Formats: sequence, C-alpha cells, structure tokens
Amino acid sequence: MNEGDRPLAGLALRPPRAPHGESGPSPASPSMSEGDHPPFKLAILGPTASGKSALAAALAQRLGATVVNGDPFQAYRGLAIGTGQPSPEERGEVPHLGYGELPLTQRLNPQAFGGLVRGWLSDCPRAVLVTGSGLYLRGIWQQLSELPEVTEAIQDRTRSWCDRLGAPRLHRFLQAVDPQRAAQLHPNDRSRIQRALALHLATGRRPSELLDGVKPGLPEGWKGLLVLPDREALRARIQRRVRAMVEAGWPEEVQALVRSGQEDLLRELRPLGYLHWLEGGDPRDIEARIVQETQTYAKRQTTFFRNQWPELPVWDPEGEGFGEALARLSI
Repeated sequence: MNEGDRPLAGLALRPPRAPHGESGPSPASPSMSEGDHPPFKLAILGPTASGKSALAAALAQRLGATVVNGDPFQAYRGLAIGTGQPSPEERGEVPHLGYGELPLTQRLNPQAFGGLVRGWLSDCPRAVLVTGSGLYLRGIWQQLSELPEVTEAIQDRTRSWCDRLGAPRLHRFLQAVDPQRAAQLHPNDRSRIQRALALHLATGRRPSELLDGVKPGLPEGWKGLLVLPDREALRARIQRRVRAMVEAGWPEEVQALVRSGQEDLLRELRPLGYLHWLEGGDPRDIEARIVQETQTYAKRQTTFFRNQWPELPVWDPEGEGFGEALARLSI
C-alpha cells in the first residue's frame, strides 16, 4: 500500500495537522508550485470535527492552492479556539484566507457572507473552500433567493420576544408556521430563529420558501468532496475535539471576550458552545453538554449536505488515504 492509500490513522507525516490533535492526511507527493496547475476551485465540505480542514490544507499544500474559509463563525476575531479556526501550526506554509478577520459587531447573513467569500475567492486562482455550513455555502454559490428587506422594527420585535420568552419557545412558534425551517434549527439557535420569524412577519410566507431559492448543485467550474466518517467515529472525534479545545484554553478565550466588553455581542451571536461557558458551572458538565450539542449539530449538517448535494462524492478520513481523496476529486 503506497503512502497516499494508507488509512489516515496510520499516517505519521508532516503538517498540515488536523485541528486540535486529530490525525489527518498528508500530501502523497511534494507540493506543486503555482505554475504547475491550472486554475481550479474545490469545495471540501462536512460536519464539524470530520477532518475537512486538515484535508483542505493538505490538498492546498499538494496543489499550490489557498484555503478559503466558508464558515461564518470562523471569520470572527476572538473566537479562534471555540470555532476551530486553524492554528498557525496547522496552517503551516499554506496560505489561508478569511479566518479571524471580522469584528463581532459585524452581522452576517448567508447573502452578505457569500459576497465576502466570493471576494476572497476572486483573489485565488487555485482555491480550496472549506465549510460545514450548508446554508452559508448556498449563499456563497448564490443558490438562495434574494431575501426581502426586514425592517429594524420587526428585528427589534423578534429580539424582544426572544429576550422575554427564550429561544426554545420561539422555536415552537417557528415550528407552527414553518416545520421545515424549524427542523433545520436547534431550539437554542437564537439568531437564526429570530431571523426566520422576522422573515415570516415581514412577508407572511414560510421562511423555508424564501431560503430554498435556486436549486442546489455544484456550480460550473467547481469540484466538491464530502468528508464523512461513520457515525460512531464522528461522535468520538467530536468528543476528542471538544476535550482538546478545552485544554487549548476555550474557557479562557470566553473570559477574555467578557473582560474586553464583548459579552453582549457574544450572547447575540451565540456561536456553538460559548453560552455554556458564559453560564458557568462544573467544567466537566459544561464539556459534556457541548459534546452532546455538537453531536446533534453534526447530524443536522450531514443530513443537509446529503439532501442538498447528493451528487457529492464521499471520503472517509478514518479508513481512506489521501490518494482516494484526490481520486474522488478527479485530480
């Protein structure tokens, strides 16, 4: 079995490393210079902790490309550990764009973030886009309908409801008017629940109708790969990843944001896991809740990717090597 065909667990090669200690792929041959490969765009997709960031960095190193972030929360400054932004060690010498660049004051919807990412992509003739957010990927690929304008008064109304009633109760309201959109959102996903209800109030239509827009599919000129370990392997990866994030200083990252006066912004954004640290309690209990919440989220991510882009080839980082990833991408 050659180096590119060995399962990932057996690799002991040079960086880029997988995030937070996960074993990851390594290029099967030396990296290409910029002149060795024509322009291309690859999309490496998958649920959280699947190993997509490590594969994206390895592909970029092998092909002389730039890794471009397609995850909105990873675009924010100050959230490096808890959102899993690649560390300098994990990036190695591979150029990365779009990580930790935006202030927490900047609000992003799929269309606005999609415009930012398309700007980053325009600077990269050879790009490897990596994301776990299917909805925001549709914004990047312009596969959403143009959303109607929602007035500030309506936004304030839904924000006030959420403050008074809580996100889970608003989620039940959303389920009554749009079961499809409610099924895609966690009951504690405050910002997206508010946005969906605001769209309903502004238009009288189901938010899922407005978000469905253009039929998904790989845009012209793109190749894609879904990184997907089997269910139990992914659950174990999530558990290890959260443990590594805690050891890397996730609680301290949250406290630094509080000391800098950004707690309210963090509560409004509600990135996965952060509110548990703000609420406090036994660190072991907090970690267990985050693991459970992340495993639930990863299941929804997987379902979304499979439903929206069924044509995507699938690569299992637990049992397949870098060579198989290249073959699935026809590279």
